[in-house]
Amino acid sequence: MAPATIGAVEGQGSSGSSARQPGAPFQSGTLVVATLGNPREKFWGAILALATEGLSLCGIELASFEDLISMVKEGEAFSASVVFFPMHRIERVELDLPDGNIPSLAQRFAANTGLDAATVLSRHAAGPTTEERK
Repeated sequence: MAPATIGAVEGQGSSGSSARQPGAPFQSGTLVVATLGNPREKFWGAILALATEGLSLCGIELASFEDLISMVKEGEAFSASVVFFPMHRIERVELDLPDGNIPSLAQRFAANTGLDAATVLSRHAAGPTTEERK
C-alpha cells in the first residue's frame, strides 16, 4: 500500500498563489498557525519562508487576533510582526483551514473586515508604502 500524501490545498494564501506545487502546502503566502515552545505561544500569519533553520512569518500572536480585527475595522494603523522562529522552538505548524462549520481565522478576518488576510499581511511584510510613510 502506498503512503498517503498531502495534496494541494485550495483557498490558501493570496489569490496570486495558483502556482502551488502539489504535496507542498507550506509555501510562501500560506496562512498558518504556529505553536511554539520555550516560551509557549501561538502565532498566526503568512509564511514568508520555511527552511531547515526555521520559519519566517508575517503575522500576530494568536491572542491578539480579535484586537487586530477591531483595529482593521476601525481603520486604525496596526503593525503585523515579521518574525523568525528557529526550528528548535517550533512544536507544530498547521494550515489555517476551516474545521467543519468552524471558519478558519482567515475566513473570520475576511467576514469581519471585508479584506483578504494574506493580502493585508503580505502588504505589511513588504514594508510601508510611500503614501503610508507620509
